[in-house]
Amino acid sequence: MGIVRTNQWLEEEFDRPTKICEKLLPYFKGYTANEIYHQLISFGMYKPSRSSKYIFDMMIKENMWDEVEKLLQHYQKKWSGPDIPIFLFPIAQSGGFFFRVEKNKSGVSYPDKMFLFLSPLDDSKELEALFVHEYHHVCRLSKLNKKMNQYTLLDSIIIEGLAEYAVLKNCGRNYTASWCHMYTEQEIKGFWKKYLNDQLDRKKNERTHDQLLYGGGRIPKLLGYAAGYQIVKEYYESHHYSTKQSFTIPSSKFIE
Repeated sequence: MGIVRTNQWLEEEFDRPTKICEKLLPYFKGYTANEIYHQLISFGMYKPSRSSKYIFDMMIKENMWDEVEKLLQHYQKKWSGPDIPIFLFPIAQSGGFFFRVEKNKSGVSYPDKMFLFLSPLDDSKELEALFVHEYHHVCRLSKLNKKMNQYTLLDSIIIEGLAEYAVLKNCGRNYTASWCHMYTEQEIKGFWKKYLNDQLDRKKNERTHDQLLYGGGRIPKLLGYAAGYQIVKEYYESHHYSTKQSFTIPSSKFIE
């Protein structure tokens, strides 16, 4: 497992990403290469262009595959985390589920694999922040061992809050996502009562789930993310759990 050398795949088939996704078929049972590519596009994967080729060349120059390998070894040991395949590709910013888009990098996590979509970074700590967030997801998802369609809005809110609180603890406040500081504590409490409190059982496959998690329109932007961070922060201040404990604490505990 560990870091998959997608740089070799990209060297050979950069302009034919569906051919690259054929190599991912063993990791997505029941999907076609085209379906895999469209799923990954929704999370931030590149589309062939001159700019995305430039990003790939810079990823090679900055040895990003080796850098992520070091991060995996460090946090896998620190957290007793699972040994999973990690795939790196150039970014084309977009949105998705269990993802973090911040400063031209994003990622998506599954219980058994992880994808990072990257561009050149001025500060290597930004790469660590993304890795911490996504690998925390992997650790929690693998421990909870639920099917994706069983996750509720509350689960998603807590998953995001826990992952970004891990960024705070391991990388510092300067590397937390912008949505952590988007609203005041009082604003979050008001939004919780108005928008979230009666919708927490909404499943991931229900439209309302994503509307409330991501916000937009009449709903405050990234509401679920911001609320999750605030809830986890308050919980930590009174309970002082360890990162390893955070992989298994039930979502309901955070709002008791």
